[in-house]
Amino acid sequence: MTFLSDFHFIRPPWLLLAPVAVWLWWLGRKSQDPLRGWRAVMDHELLAALTVGRISNPSDRPAKPSGRNGIPSYFWLLLAAWLIAVVALAGPAWRPEPSPFADDPVPVMLVLRAGETMDLTDLAPSRMERARLKIADFADERKGQPLGLVAYAGSAHLVLPPTRDTSVVATMAAEISPAIMPRPGDDLAGALSIAAQTLGDAGGSVVVVADTVAEGNASALEQFRAQSRLPIHFLAVARADTPEQDAVDSAASQLGAVVTLMTADSEDVRSLVRSTSKASVAIGVAGESTRWAEAGWWLVPVLALFSLASFRRGTVGRITSPTGWDGFAIRPTTLTEEPKP
Repeated sequence: MTFLSDFHFIRPPWLLLAPVAVWLWWLGRKSQDPLRGWRAVMDHELLAALTVGRISNPSDRPAKPSGRNGIPSYFWLLLAAWLIAVVALAGPAWRPEPSPFADDPVPVMLVLRAGETMDLTDLAPSRMERARLKIADFADERKGQPLGLVAYAGSAHLVLPPTRDTSVVATMAAEISPAIMPRPGDDLAGALSIAAQTLGDAGGSVVVVADTVAEGNASALEQFRAQSRLPIHFLAVARADTPEQDAVDSAASQLGAVVTLMTADSEDVRSLVRSTSKASVAIGVAGESTRWAEAGWWLVPVLALFSLASFRRGTVGRITSPTGWDGFAIRPTTLTEEPKP
């Protein structure tokens, strides 16, 4: 995500107040002009020639108008403050807000391969038995944290959705074997799709426990990765530097996944537990749109500074119009007008 592409306003209708603020500012500026009535009926040069002002102290000099077009600077500050307040009310936002459930345990889906090669005994007692033991260790390490199970061979099947009773996942995995699978083969992409659909908007990650990945899965895996950014990890139930490990590495590179080679101790399982615990949780929850962090409150200190600048020391002077009307007004101390005798 980038700032420019994600920047938006949470409450854009408040921006309609911007032209209203400009209009009120313009009216206020016009009301501060004691000669505004004369300007409407008298030539500008003639009015300037008829306007007389006296300074009480000869050492003083007339204050030059500040700001653009003779408008005092504090008027521009007032306009800026109003516009900033309108922007703050509109709710500028550009980054997603963390989910209120972000501190909950991250769910993990185990995807267990039950193809015919899992019955091979090159890893005693068999590849399938070693995979079951690793799943039992993983379930024990994640005790009380959501864990689900998908089994696949030529077809993929949901065994358990994420549950906090991880011992049940280990028990169900112990019953999975190539003999109970409806069809031989290697439908890894289908298994990943089921895992992603099961996790849904809750987010989480997937751990594939497999001895190899059959050739011909490349296009299906690339299509899955194009549709889902779900974090994927592989636990390779294979010996190092074998064709089986090469096949797993190739599939992992297509999925952008991390491969952990099975070890004789529990270091491989502990490494996977640490990696999956850092997986991101979806920003929203099911049925809700993305929550955005509002940044308008950052403008409040700026408005506070503008309000402090509005407290100006001034003196009361008498203003006399060409028609003889007298009135009092507060003016900055840089220019003091003598009261009329």
